[in-house]
Amino acid sequence: MDEIFLKPFQTLMFLVRDWSFPYEYPYGAEGGAKFLEKRLKVKEHQHEEIQNVRKHIHSCFTNVSCFLLPHPGLKVATSPQFDGRLKDIAPEFTEQLSALVPLVLEPSSLMEKEINGAKVTCRGLLEYFKAYIKIYQGEDLPHHPKSMLQATAEANNLAAVASAKDLYNSSMEKICGGDKPYVSPDVLRDRDAACRDEALSQFDRAKKMGGVEFSKQYREELEKDLDDIYTAFCKHNESKNIFTAFRTPAVLLALVAALYMASGITGFVGLSVVAQLFNCAMGLLLIALLTWGYIKYSGQYRDLGKVIDSSADYVLEQVIQ
Repeated sequence: MDEIFLKPFQTLMFLVRDWSFPYEYPYGAEGGAKFLEKRLKVKEHQHEEIQNVRKHIHSCFTNVSCFLLPHPGLKVATSPQFDGRLKDIAPEFTEQLSALVPLVLEPSSLMEKEINGAKVTCRGLLEYFKAYIKIYQGEDLPHHPKSMLQATAEANNLAAVASAKDLYNSSMEKICGGDKPYVSPDVLRDRDAACRDEALSQFDRAKKMGGVEFSKQYREELEKDLDDIYTAFCKHNESKNIFTAFRTPAVLLALVAALYMASGITGFVGLSVVAQLFNCAMGLLLIALLTWGYIKYSGQYRDLGKVIDSSADYVLEQVIQ
């Protein structure tokens, strides 16, 4: 993965607080630059992973800097009564802090954050937080420098997935969202195909770390997620269909009417036992209809309501077939 991490971040600043060797490298940005140059220098005798992490730091960040801060003073570090008053802080520390704060917060430094050349959204930043928390949640630091790069690549791809899903959701909401009327299944299917292509294209265009092979699994995961979202939209759209809403009572009433006619005919021809059976079945269907109405009104006993709906759907399918 070494060749794919080309300036994905903007700036990396090291703070080495409580710097104890100002006679070697003076406090501030100038001393920090010299100190960092020495620390990040690649040498032949170093272990391969140590060399790689130094190379990656330079290749991953457009600008790398360091600022050396002195100790803030014993009262700050050891006194439980310290409440943040400037007079209790060592003068050297406040002097260097006065130089550091403008360096970090001046307007030219406050720019939109970018990773791998793409601006980071709030959703994307959340994915980076999740990825880094995952590798730092143990008691030990990562053993391999690639773990940080791997986590960044994962977060980068997850952010692209989240952005593509948001695009698909917003596009589908415009045609079959909560306040939209019922849409023909054919129209919904065509809209899904267009929105899906748009979302997948956005994922493919997004600048991602790790290469095509690394992103392949995330693209497949995105496709599965889009399938699930489409299924949810289909169910939501179907619930708006007036016939669907009244399908169960319509089927039950049709069965009641059929049984009533059958009971009358069998009673007329002298098959009173059969007529009584039809009447009993008709009574059970009327009870089921009343029960269904109560469940829809109260929201209770939903499992029983599902059984009644499923039974009505099965009868309707058998009649249609």
